[in-house]
Amino acid sequence: MKRILRFTASWCGPCKSLAMNLESAGLDLPIEVVDIDVHDNLAREYGIRSVPTLVMLDENIEIKRLIGSKTVNELQEWAQ
Repeated sequence: MKRILRFTASWCGPCKSLAMNLESAGLDLPIEVVDIDVHDNLAREYGIRSVPTLVMLDENIEIKRLIGSKTVNELQEWAQ
């Protein structure tokens, strides 16, 4: 099953913008929010170097990655 990990941080302005756009995009995938300051081990495991970063997984295997804040249309295209 596909899902998205959304790597974020409370101090990150672009992360807040991305969160709003993800909500508006209406993606039909579960999204798990990962705060890099709380779950730094998971951020290291996925090699997260900047936030926001989206990682799409299929059966726990990374199939796509998107870095930075994106528009609703960009998010919808990426999720296809």
